[in-house]
Amino acid sequence: MNFQQLRYVRETVRRGLNLTEAANALCTSQPGVSKQIRELENELGFEIFVRHGKRIASLTEPGKAVLGIIERVLQEMENLKRAASDFRDQDAGPLTIATTHTQARYSLPRVVSEFKRRYPKVHLTMQQGRPPQLAEMVLAGTADIAIATEALDHYPGLLALPGFSWKHCVVVPPTHPLNKFAPLTLDALARHPIVTYDPGFAGRSNIDAAFAERGLAVDVVLAAIDADVIKTYVELGLGVGIIPAMAYDPRRDPHLRALDCSHLFRTNTTRVAVKRGSLLRGYTYAFIEIFAPALTRKQVDLALADESEQFQL
Repeated sequence: MNFQQLRYVRETVRRGLNLTEAANALCTSQPGVSKQIRELENELGFEIFVRHGKRIASLTEPGKAVLGIIERVLQEMENLKRAASDFRDQDAGPLTIATTHTQARYSLPRVVSEFKRRYPKVHLTMQQGRPPQLAEMVLAGTADIAIATEALDHYPGLLALPGFSWKHCVVVPPTHPLNKFAPLTLDALARHPIVTYDPGFAGRSNIDAAFAERGLAVDVVLAAIDADVIKTYVELGLGVGIIPAMAYDPRRDPHLRALDCSHLFRTNTTRVAVKRGSLLRGYTYAFIEIFAPALTRKQVDLALADESEQFQL
């Protein structure tokens, strides 16, 4: 039994039981992956996978139990490597942040700037995607931290902690009739075409919930993943925009007006997530704390140590 065999099993599961894709991800051959898995099964004395001919169909019941052990063993191996790296050089190494466009564009520039000032030798990488993709990146070990508003707290394998809370605002051209409404109402909003986020991004679930609770039908004429795209089409007169308040800047958006709608939609919480059971580098704790000062190293460690703990701001 060796670590290579364990990696082959884990990657096969991650690749949807496709041996060819697993082999490509591991930079090896499909027959090699199949042979190593067979040798591990022979050593264990039972099959990990159910096979139909040469095709892997599913995990066996013992295989499901073994997979959990494999995940923990490989996680501890990664932790050992990280611990060694941390002791050798505490201020250098890689750090990958997986996040959405909204966070990358509006909440993280200050954080990244301060982090790079403190840790100039850390190679910082940022990857963008949909919140479920971000979660999968962290679970797969291709990202160290995920930052998003939606979905991260739905994954048991992640520890998702509250970073900060925020509200939406409505953006319209200066001559739009909604500028005359004070306070703004959901009924008034529903009379106009809506330009807002794609479902799954930036608190869209709270927007939909607010209209649904009032029984109001809304005409979403454009759903985007980018606040700048939303603002562009609002300027063109396509509809009324609903975006995070942090995405509106009167200096950068002189052709738009922001209307307060904090009373209409629930408060949103942006979360920062790490993989449960992972050993974080010192500078990873630092990035988290710069992003959310309440999330000190002590608080993160307490939450990691107690999987049942629900951290509150």
